[in-house]
Amino acid sequence: QVQLVESGGGLVQAGGSLSLSCAASGRTFSTYFMGWFRQAPGKEREFVATIRWSGGSTRYADSVKGRFTISRDNAKNTVYLQMNSLKSEDTAVYYCAADQRHWGYTIATMSGAAMYDYWGQGTQVTVSS
Repeated sequence: QVQLVESGGGLVQAGGSLSLSCAASGRTFSTYFMGWFRQAPGKEREFVATIRWSGGSTRYADSVKGRFTISRDNAKNTVYLQMNSLKSEDTAVYYCAADQRHWGYTIATMSGAAMYDYWGQGTQVTVSS
């Protein structure tokens, strides 16, 4: 079992920045990918970014490319999401997720929520225009 706890959400004006953190605990040594997803009211959960835990390669949704940066600190078992140039359409609950099944998969295949095994409780990000 892996436990994930997000933090860092809040209210920010359009054009501003926020940094989210996701601390993992438990059986983290078998983690292959960590991802960020978001869900706005009335919408489906959507992919934001993912990172390969060993090696650090990354992949982003087109909607956040160039504005968001995912990173990780293996020693702290923590993944981060730096969000810059925020827009009102970025308003959502942001979730981090961990995958422990897809060793050897290409990062391009890791944008689906079903690929992940464990989820955090989410943190609200609200961008005011």
